[in-house]
Parts: sequence; structure tokens; C-alpha cells
Amino acid sequence: MNNLTNLTSHLLVQHGHSVASRELAAIINQIVFAGKLISREVNKAGLVDVLGATGVINVQQEEVQKLDQLADDTLTDLLRQIPYVRAVGSEEKEEILEFAEHNTTGKYIVFFDPLDGSSNIDVNVSTGTIFSVFRTQFRGQIGSSEDYLTSSKDIIASGYLLYGSSTMLIYSSGYGVHGFTLDPSIGEYLLSHPHIKIPKIAKTYSVNESYSPKWDSGIRRYIDEVKTNNDISGKPKSARYIGSLVADFHRNLLTGGIFLYPADQKNPQGKLRLIFEAIPLAYLATQAGGAASTGTQNILDIKPEKLHQRVPLFIGSKDDVSQVQTLINQS
Repeated sequence: MNNLTNLTSHLLVQHGHSVASRELAAIINQIVFAGKLISREVNKAGLVDVLGATGVINVQQEEVQKLDQLADDTLTDLLRQIPYVRAVGSEEKEEILEFAEHNTTGKYIVFFDPLDGSSNIDVNVSTGTIFSVFRTQFRGQIGSSEDYLTSSKDIIASGYLLYGSSTMLIYSSGYGVHGFTLDPSIGEYLLSHPHIKIPKIAKTYSVNESYSPKWDSGIRRYIDEVKTNNDISGKPKSARYIGSLVADFHRNLLTGGIFLYPADQKNPQGKLRLIFEAIPLAYLATQAGGAASTGTQNILDIKPEKLHQRVPLFIGSKDDVSQVQTLINQS
């Protein structure tokens, strides 16, 4: 018989039946419910008027796509229904959104990138929702974004939903990384990829090489080496770049790979968002036996200073991340 473990039972087995585990199960179940709704809209995007831009420019100075807004509203509205969620932070929102009605019951803040890769929706490339759940130490009545910026020691879960040929949930709550696939016939996520471990050495590298003239010499040297027989695996790597972070990370997580988004002359502080992209994926990579770095610092050692702080990101198979760091330090 196929494995019929669903998400709720898996969470309770991982954490027991404590109050905290039930709270976490409620939060993650609400996120994956939102994922079902977002997946539904993504899958019919060519049939209804949800493609294209809204005409609004977000805090990232990027044009908001209609599905970005739909995903953001869906996650916000559903998480507001959970009394344990004190606040949410979204890549699409300039500030933290507090749920004032949860001042006395809210213990957690949920950060999310509602629809990563949304610029690729028009050409039917896989997209995803990235999320992380933190235990907040803030107990005041009214807070600012800075009150909720906490270190990675307070993270209790992270994951992503992938909207591709199937809809998948990949998550960790500190007990390894596990994958669930949505069975549309019953509307349930079933365990399909237990105890995911990223291979120690990468088979592929994922990077937009058109930016290479603007890179640090150590990054260019790494890319040159992995194209030859001189890398640490003794074999050249294959280039695989989708341009949708969640899709590139997912492939590398399962098959072994490294994703690189270096700083460059245009983005000297890096391009990817520390809180909304780097930290949740770094937590997954680490739980799966991989690594994540800015090139000089472990991502999970960084305490955010700003809600929309950006960083370079090198993430994936541990030995390859280490090799990149070594070459950056030598350059």
C-alpha cells in the first residue's frame, strides 16, 4: 500500500501532541490550504484574468503581478484566522502587518514570499510560495518591524510550496526535511519524500552567467573550474538555471546542486531577500545536510537589521558552498 501519511499526522508524530505542536500544525495547515487556493489560480492563469501586472510598484521597486497580489491577500487573510499568529511579514508589504486582535494570544510571526518566480507565470514556468515561522519575543501592544526582527535561533519551521507539474510542500520543523505531494483527487498532501538529504557534492550549478563580468574574481574562478574536470567531484558540472529560485533550489535539493546569486556592481549588498528567501531556504538546506552562505558568512548566523534586507546567496551541496567561500576569500 502507498504511504498515506498526511501532513497533520506527520507534524504530530514529529513533535508529539503538545500545545506547541498543535499550534504549529494549525499554522502550517493554514499555509498549505492557502497553497491549494494559489495553485488553483496558477493552474488556470491562462483562462481567467489573473495574468499580467496590477500597475502597482511594491516596496522592492518591482511591478506587482496580479497573482502576486492574489497570493499575498490569500496568505494574509487565512493566517489572520489563526489566533496564535501575532503578525505576518510579506515581501509585498513595506512593513510588518500586526493582527491587533491577537495581541494576547499571538506567539508567532510568519514571513512569506507569496509567489516566488511570478515573472515567469506568463510562460508557465514553476513558481512557489516560500515561508518561515518564528517564535516572536515581542509582547508589546503595538510594534514596529524592528521589534519582530529576530535571529534564526527563533525559527521553528520553514518550507515552500512548489506549483509545477504537481503541487508539493517541502518543509522542516527541526526534524529533517520532508516532502508532500498534493493529491488533487482527495485534496490532501501526502508524504512522498521523507527525510530528504541533499547529496554532498553538486551535480549541477544554477546561476545567471550573463552577470559574470560584474562578479568577484573568486566567483568567476569557481564557475570556470566547475565547467572542467578540476572541481572537487572530479567531473564537470552541468548548468541548470530556471530563473525561479524555488524551482532551482528544489531541483538541487533532490539531485545535488548549488545555486549562486552573487553580489555584483549593480547590487553590491546582494539581490535576494534575507528574511523572505535566504533564511527559510538556508534552514531547509542545513536540515538536509547542505549549507547556505553569503560567501563570507553562514546565512543562519545573520540577525536581520531591516525587514527587506538583501544578501548574496550560495546554497546547496555542502562541499560546493565551502569551495565557493574558499575562492571568494582568496580573491
